[in-house]
Amino acid sequence: MTALVCGSIAYDNIMVFEGRFKDQILPDKIHMLNVSFLVPALRREFGGCAGNIVYNLGLLGSTGYAMSTVGDDIDPYLGWMREHGIGETYVRRVPGTFTAQAYITTDLDDNQITAFHPGAMNHSHEQQVPDDAGIAWGIVSPDGRQGMLDHAEQFSRAGIPFVFDPGQGLPMFGGDELKQFVEQAAVVAVNDYEGQMLMQRTGWSEAGIADRVDALIVTRGAEGSIVYARGKTLAIPPAKAAAVVDPTGCGDAYRAGLLHGLMAGADWETTGRIASLMGAIKIETAGTQNHSVDAESFARRFREQFGFEPGL
Repeated sequence: MTALVCGSIAYDNIMVFEGRFKDQILPDKIHMLNVSFLVPALRREFGGCAGNIVYNLGLLGSTGYAMSTVGDDIDPYLGWMREHGIGETYVRRVPGTFTAQAYITTDLDDNQITAFHPGAMNHSHEQQVPDDAGIAWGIVSPDGRQGMLDHAEQFSRAGIPFVFDPGQGLPMFGGDELKQFVEQAAVVAVNDYEGQMLMQRTGWSEAGIADRVDALIVTRGAEGSIVYARGKTLAIPPAKAAAVVDPTGCGDAYRAGLLHGLMAGADWETTGRIASLMGAIKIETAGTQNHSVDAESFARRFREQFGFEPGL
């Protein structure tokens, strides 16, 4: 079975400022801000929601394809994908553009200043969801605005169940558009902040959203997650990480776990725990695609954490 992951492929440029932003910014001069930060440490990571999700699907033994638009600078990322057996069938290069890029500067207090250039991601609507490729599940994750709208409609029209994962793209949409996403989706996955925004903009309660889909999943960080499915409320406990190193990309790892469980036909108690453990495995490593796990070690950690076999 195959999952089609609609979303971004991006480069994450991560810098560390060995000081504190508050010491460099004068509050009474904020209207004429002109500052520069020396960042001795810089690393470039492969990221983007679609790239991260398909990477984690591969670790779990599932097949996932990223459907993304990328720029002329994509070759190093494609090399990484090929090295890890990730298919590039639905990755489309847009000449004359850059691949989406995030520039993230963190200070010693863990405050962050981020600039994001969408680049080729703004062409995502030029890709279409295929209706004859044997796709079992899809996901609409943060991407170009029109692309997210179009891909949700195309999944729905093709009869392919999909997860609506608005993430940081949620503020781009008004209430009516978000209602349409929910009514088309089989599953909605949000964190607790996004869930509050989704309720505010649609005017629907958690129960109102859950009644319109097979499941509403709300992640709550270290407090685990909640699955609202078919009139039941299931509390999914957090998996324990060996170390908390970098939370970036944990949500994408969690969503890969959801897709893996859904494609395997697992119940929500199991699927939620697979997702939780994937998030914990990711948080133990810096970067969004530098962690690894195999089937044997994943099953062992699942048994140790939750006391039963995942059965997949």
